[in-house]
Amino acid sequence: MTEKFDAIVVGAGPAGNAAAYTLASAGLKVLQLERGETPGTKNVQGAILYSDALERIIPDFRNEAPLERHIIEQRMWVLDDDSAIGTSYRSEAFSSDRPNRYTILRAPFDRWFSEKVRAAGALVICETTVTELLQEGGRVVGVRTDREEGDIYADVVILADGVNSLLARKAGFHGELDPRNVALAVKEIHFLPEETLQGRFNIKGSEGVVIEIAGAVTHGMVGTAFLYTNRESITLGIGCLLSDFKKTRVPPYALLEELKQHPAIAPLIEGGEMKEYAAHLIPEGGYKAIPKLYGEGWMIVGDSAGLVNAAHREGSNLAMTSGRIAAETVIALHGKGLPCSQENLAVYRAALDESFVMKDLKKYRELPEVLHGNPHFFSVYPKLFNRAAHTMLTVDGEDKHSKEKTVRRSFVEQRSLLGLMGDAYRMWRATR
Repeated sequence: MTEKFDAIVVGAGPAGNAAAYTLASAGLKVLQLERGETPGTKNVQGAILYSDALERIIPDFRNEAPLERHIIEQRMWVLDDDSAIGTSYRSEAFSSDRPNRYTILRAPFDRWFSEKVRAAGALVICETTVTELLQEGGRVVGVRTDREEGDIYADVVILADGVNSLLARKAGFHGELDPRNVALAVKEIHFLPEETLQGRFNIKGSEGVVIEIAGAVTHGMVGTAFLYTNRESITLGIGCLLSDFKKTRVPPYALLEELKQHPAIAPLIEGGEMKEYAAHLIPEGGYKAIPKLYGEGWMIVGDSAGLVNAAHREGSNLAMTSGRIAAETVIALHGKGLPCSQENLAVYRAALDESFVMKDLKKYRELPEVLHGNPHFFSVYPKLFNRAAHTMLTVDGEDKHSKEKTVRRSFVEQRSLLGLMGDAYRMWRATR
């Protein structure tokens, strides 16, 4: 007799683990399938963990999760070819007993989360590829795997199989990804002695610093760079849209090499030993690029659903929240003895719409289009801001009023008065 589950979760990243754990904790019969050797095998990179999203799933996660550093300082830099201008926010309030954000290394974190899923009662099977969704009369009834007699049935299938979500595309739930809506990011992890890292970033104990970086390092392409402090390492990376990489033919690794050599970055990683390198895709199309999230017997969560807030570089919190809400939808239907039909699963989208996930994505729904159409935000303005700072901070006998006129003139010469006003208006409209 063919075994049947209440739910099958495909993928063991933050979204998939959140869904599987929530379902299993409620007593449902859950199968989670992961194509990697172990959960986290495909993830060597560092990342940011937003505690609120995980705390709603595992309230005491801080007692045992493999966390690196809690972030007490956020820096934002805009780089020119050889200079940087920026701002920062640092607060001791972030060193409370319940820090808001942490740096993590995905491999050990995903393994820990998966162990929690198993302990909650789910069956987790790795090294298994789901080749397609099983459908009967337009309804998803299970999955087909690459194992012998690999057809498995369930009341609902939750797809958490990553940004390219081959299963959703193969089933016709959404089309091919638009290169304008996907970024390719490359990262390296540089290992340093803990005391060196703490001295370099003015931190102690488990405190950490994050630097978000924009400007000349992306060669005018839509993208950003980032630096995260881990306990004994630094995660450094950069990402740009696939469409821009295709247009410029600049290799991603070349951008990363230039970033490492920038005068503002090189001293921070000096002496570090680079041991790990990774590249991965990030859905950055925003609200307008979100596909249909549910149907007859299926739901999509996390990166598979395009749930990333690129404006604030938030992803794991949207992933875990969507996974949790999807699971809660199934739990409620199961408790009422109702099927996971398209009509009933609409509750999932409605709940997402009421959460910060969709509210934030909707707020920035126009931003991707504005950035696509105005590449000077990543080329002209970084140079102008850095040049302005250099002019105003240089003490050379010239009066400050004259310096201000020079700065204003440089902006007008590069963009014109109407251009500056238009840029300000477009950015205001895209972020209001």
